[in-house]
Amino acid sequence: IGVPYCSLVATLLCFSGIALFCGCGHQALTETERLIETYFARNLQDYITLAYIIQYFQYVIYGLASFFVFYCIVLLAEGFYTTSATRQSFGEFRSTMCGRCLSSSFIVVTYGLAVVWLLVFAFSALPVYFFYNMDATCHTIEVLTETPASINQLCVDARQYGLLPWNAVPGKVCGTTLSNICKTREYLMTYELYVAAFAGAGITLLALLTYIVSTTYNFAVLRYLGRKGIGPRC
Repeated sequence: IGVPYCSLVATLLCFSGIALFCGCGHQALTETERLIETYFARNLQDYITLAYIIQYFQYVIYGLASFFVFYCIVLLAEGFYTTSATRQSFGEFRSTMCGRCLSSSFIVVTYGLAVVWLLVFAFSALPVYFFYNMDATCHTIEVLTETPASINQLCVDARQYGLLPWNAVPGKVCGTTLSNICKTREYLMTYELYVAAFAGAGITLLALLTYIVSTTYNFAVLRYLGRKGIGPRC
């Protein structure tokens, strides 16, 4: 009936994934800066570099959201353009040399984006890993509440993860103080936001892989029609 279901599903996945990644990621970065400032660093100079990096990544998120919305719409339009209903309405232009070149360009660009986004997907797992370790340490503290000496030796050091310089004070949080941080609303919300952003990155990667399948199929159709000699060349 002229509906490119594969491209349509990929577009819905892309929109939802980018919305999760950009929206939750942006807010999670803001909350992370607040946590570091409140509990891990007392001097502004200790986390000023981290604050600049967070601000930079937030601007990158704005650009990613705009780019992916535009590119997903373009791929969806290309999917509609290569359906049988469109061919009947607009002729056989899609089987010309220009149409095949356009489809092959979409394959190359989408494949490159998928490779780059695979790195983004891996990178988005790092904050989840940090908060997972922090949560596991807090859980251990809850189990060992009857031995205060052991509790004070359980710490989370932000300097080990590269979030703060080694001369930052205090740089780490230990014992019951750490356990209390894990119970705060700010910590729980930040952890959940990073998990949601990680899931959004995975959904976006799935959307790009679906687009690769869709654009490759469209190109195969165009090449097949071109071999049959349908339509003029341009």
